[in-house]
Amino acid sequence: QVQLVESGGGLVQAGGSLRLSCAASGLSFSTYNLGWFRQAPGKDREFVAAIAWSDGRTPYADSVKGRFTISRDNAKNTVYLQMNSLKPEDTAVYYCAAGRLLVRAYGGYAYWGQGTQVTVSS
Repeated sequence: QVQLVESGGGLVQAGGSLRLSCAASGLSFSTYNLGWFRQAPGKDREFVAAIAWSDGRTPYADSVKGRFTISRDNAKNTVYLQMNSLKPEDTAVYYCAAGRLLVRAYGGYAYWGQGTQVTVSS
């Protein structure tokens, strides 16, 4: 049974930082592409960042480029999202996902976590 469990969300002031973690089990972690998505109230789920298993490529959404960094630790079966210079518009539930394709579409990921809330106050 595949499980992805996010942690690290919370309330932070604008300009602050948070690091999200996503621990995976039940899959061959090192051979999966991993992604972070977010969903704000009343909005569609949107791509944030991803990291390839094969060559470490890291595509980002334009809205977070230069502020967020995705990384992975295959020894710990964990993917991270370091979020700096946070803005109120970053407020959302953040989800990690695992899939065989390195894509920005959420339909390309087979496994999902339950999400963690990030709230950025102004």
